[in-house]
Amino acid sequence: MCSLGLFPPPPPPGAVTLCEFNNALLCGRRGEPLPFDFQSLLAALPALTLPEDGLKGPGRPESGAQPFLHHREALWKRVLCAWRDGGLRGLLKEIVSAEEEGLQWAKTALSCVVTACRWLSSLHGSLLPHLSLTSEDMIAAFSQAVDWAGCSIRAFAWHPHTSKFAVALLDDSVRVYNSSSATIPSLKHRLQRNVAAVAWKPLCASILAVACQSCVLVWHLDPTSLSTRPSSGCAQVLSYPGHSPVTSLAWAPSGKLLLSASPVDTAMLVWDVSTENCVQLQWFGGGGVTFLAWSPDGSKVLAATPSAVFKVWEAQMWTCEKWPTIKGRCQTGCWSPDGSRLLFTVLGESVIYSLSFSEYRGDMQGQVGGSKTASIVADLSETTFETPYGEERVGGAVQSMAWDPTGERLAVIIRGDPRTAGTQTVVAVFRTRNSPVFELLPCGFLRGEQSAEPQLIAFHPCFQKGALLTVCWSTGTISHIPFFFLSTHVPYGSPGRSPAVVTASSSVREQPLFSEL
Repeated sequence: MCSLGLFPPPPPPGAVTLCEFNNALLCGRRGEPLPFDFQSLLAALPALTLPEDGLKGPGRPESGAQPFLHHREALWKRVLCAWRDGGLRGLLKEIVSAEEEGLQWAKTALSCVVTACRWLSSLHGSLLPHLSLTSEDMIAAFSQAVDWAGCSIRAFAWHPHTSKFAVALLDDSVRVYNSSSATIPSLKHRLQRNVAAVAWKPLCASILAVACQSCVLVWHLDPTSLSTRPSSGCAQVLSYPGHSPVTSLAWAPSGKLLLSASPVDTAMLVWDVSTENCVQLQWFGGGGVTFLAWSPDGSKVLAATPSAVFKVWEAQMWTCEKWPTIKGRCQTGCWSPDGSRLLFTVLGESVIYSLSFSEYRGDMQGQVGGSKTASIVADLSETTFETPYGEERVGGAVQSMAWDPTGERLAVIIRGDPRTAGTQTVVAVFRTRNSPVFELLPCGFLRGEQSAEPQLIAFHPCFQKGALLTVCWSTGTISHIPFFFLSTHVPYGSPGRSPAVVTASSSVREQPLFSEL
């Protein structure tokens, strides 16, 4: 089992990690050139700084008086909007607060129903505490970003086939940067609030899904357009009653289906974007769905919940198996390129778990095939490094992970313990091998500019000379760190594999989880 004690010491203060070369991480000053033979590989990639001061957070109308008199719409329109935004509970509240005459009897009856709903909600909230959070607090709690509420960068996603990426910012805008174009589209929409995730559609030039507070927006962008402000008419609105806020998205590698998840909805929605229809993959227990990860080969989907249980669905017959954890919920997870192994972490635990999966054919098709127990492959407990410039403490719980497309580098954001002085949030990088046996070896720690802490990480999907890791820092800087190596194999993941059509029926099998050190 790999541990942080086997890692080389962190880079010295003031140094910035530039790249990996000859199996060693090289450090230097920010902007220092890479080895000459590799400079052209990163010349077109923008290194950005998006400071929080230049991004004004969106105003919240509920915190102050309205500057204009509100035009009262018809009751049926208000009820329809309340149903769309808040489900049955929102509909009842709207009718009870209506001022129209002739509804006194209905308001009296429904006020009793609302009171009963509040009592049941408080009971439900005591069992599932996350339901008592506001939408913003809920998104911050389940986001993959370290500090979603306070950082200028809230979500990041590479395009799966080109050097293009999308960045969601504090002001609820989404910017698209392309290495082959100087045009930077800025996407804004009245429903695009509290963005939690962005995801590009595979096998498509410019379709971007955005997870918002009340819906999913699917932007259809013209890659040849020179406009920097695409019209809101370019966005499809995918909404479902009671399915908000949306905290996670996942496209099928074939691009045919889109998954969305909300911590308040026990159903995972499977969208056919072309028809705007969805199917609920309903299951009881867990209290919602917080995080989704579709395996690169298209065969399986990880679905984490706010409770101490997570599920893995297979994407042919849409059956699933669930694994209960011991201490807390599944925080994050990532798949090997061939979909045979899942690495995941549990909130509050400083270890990485591994689950292996078998591929079934014939009569066994439709089974998830997961191992009955999860093994611990890395111990990330706090470790103290003695360096010439003093002691450095590194270690703690994992916030997010990313596995590169070759399956040979794993990046992990480790949150320092806020109760312990001197700990820091760092990115640890492992060398990995998935076959013939699984191996996890230390590579090193990454450091950004002074006082910068990592917020989000993502690997470039098609870097030719090894792996390219993008790190979004708390200072608003987006940096690209290359890992130069010769890959030992070609990734197994194929975007051509198409999941079967979803049906509402599903089966569940219990699996125990061994999580003792």
